[in-house]
Parts: sequence; structure tokens; C-alpha cells
Amino acid sequence: MRSPGVLHCDTEILVPFFDVDTMNVVWHGHYVKYLEVARCALLDQIGHNYTAMLESGYAWPVIDMQLRYVRGAVFGQTINVRASLVEWENRLKVNYLITDLASGERLTRASTVQVAVEVTSREMQLASPKIFTDAVERALKC
Repeated sequence: MRSPGVLHCDTEILVPFFDVDTMNVVWHGHYVKYLEVARCALLDQIGHNYTAMLESGYAWPVIDMQLRYVRGAVFGQTINVRASLVEWENRLKVNYLITDLASGERLTRASTVQVAVEVTSREMQLASPKIFTDAVERALKC
């Protein structure tokens, strides 16, 4: 069973025409974009988004991503993408659940792992920077 996470953020997305293939189903590569939209909303909620990360001297590249497709989303469907924070002290791990907004039916589940890399030295950090973990701790108290 996947961890529900300590914080989560829900993002609604209306599947646009340009995301579907000739079968009217979302092309598999576009799900990565949906995860990114939800992850950005989660980081905004934490109060330490990508702009703040870069300003603090760290980039956070995705080093691992897993997706499991259950049912394809289709043009015009409104989906909910839930991003849940599950790890933050040594790396940033987010679990995702994509569901049909109307029925709640599960469409896709996924996870991403990111690590902090110091921008100037390009060295990967073995622990998340204190400025990030402090932001998460503040968000957990709200």
C-alpha cells in the first residue's frame, strides 16, 4: 500500500484536445506534465516552490519516476491529480493519484523522487537543505 503522505494538494485538470491521440485518449507522456502541475501546487502550499529552491542555491532534478496506468483519461474529462508528500528529509518523494473528478475512479498512480543539487558546485546533496526541511515543518504545523 502506498503512503498517503503527510501533506497533499489536489489539482483539477480539464484534459485539453492537444493532449490526446487519435484514439481520443491522453498520450502517456502528457501524464508527466500533469504530475508536474500538481507537484508545483504542492510546493506552493509548502511555501518553498521551485523559484525559492533556486534562490536558495539548489536545483531539484527528478531522478526517478514511476507511473502505473489503470485507465486512460480522455478529451474533455476533468481529472483530479493528488500530490502527496511522503519524504523530504533526504530527498523529495511525492506520490500521485490521478482520478476522474466526477466518479472518483482511479486512472493512474505515480511517484517521483528528486534530490537537491547545489547549483554552483553541481554536487548532489545527501540530505535536503535545511531551508527546505524548515519550510515543510512549518507547513506541517498549519
